Amino acid sequence: MNPITMQLIADKYIKMALEEDINSEDISTNAVMPEYKKGTVNLIAKQDGVIAGLKVFERVFKILDENTVVEFALKDGCPVKDGDKVSNGELLATITGDVRVLLSGERTALNYLQRMSGIATYTSNIVSMLEGTKTKLLDTRKTTPCMRIFEKYAVKAGGGNNHRYNLSDAVMLKDNHIDAAGGITKAVKAARDYASFVCKIEVETENLDMVKEAVDAGADIIMLDNMDPATMAKAIEIIDGKALTECSGNITKENIKTITSLGVDFVSSGALTHSAPILDISLKHLTVIE
Repeated sequence: MNPITMQLIADKYIKMALEEDINSEDISTNAVMPEYKKGTVNLIAKQDGVIAGLKVFERVFKILDENTVVEFALKDGCPVKDGDKVSNGELLATITGDVRVLLSGERTALNYLQRMSGIATYTSNIVSMLEGTKTKLLDTRKTTPCMRIFEKYAVKAGGGNNHRYNLSDAVMLKDNHIDAAGGITKAVKAARDYASFVCKIEVETENLDMVKEAVDAGADIIMLDNMDPATMAKAIEIIDGKALTECSGNITKENIKTITSLGVDFVSSGALTHSAPILDISLKHLTVIE
């Protein structure tokens, strides 16, 4: 993650997470460790997967105490980094610092790392199914509140691509926008008149009549929502390169090959961020060294 982005955006969410976990004090830690002592603890993978969020993990401890040192383990001669594949039992890092910080920051740091690594791992598995096709995998805005910056970053670490980050990024005219405007043609015209010329306009379609109208209206991207493969194939013929194509809805491991074989440009999946299981990672073997 870009250090500037980390400082400007991510830090405030990390601090909120820490405040959620320590609103007054860490009673358990203060009971067993009432004063400063230096210690170390190891970060260990307990599952095979793709790691993501190492700098966020480190930042949690740095916010609590800037003197905390996180030393990432070497992998093929280089420090382990986001996007690397890791194995069950692998040492990922050693954290050194105030034992109270190591204990109090543990859960928050692991929550980020496990969640982000789970998303990266799930994304990587889906991306592997798209190999040999022109189709690119996209995420959605179906993210955990206040976790979007981390979850979308994790998708990238897993080899996927980001759709719009938020509502300010691009125009996406979904069914309710179209209903509100009185049809696709009116909605696209209104968007052209209102949005900057640099904004792409995407239109969600549910049937072939909507696809035809979206093409005629000059949409830049046409989403084929919840269409079966046969209907999708006809839609792609109608579009005929006049707009980029994105398919969404009911995308599964079982049918993704059929969909990508049609030549769709993008496949978007909310499951990348809302249904990925965490990757099991632990802090183990805490040792007091002075």
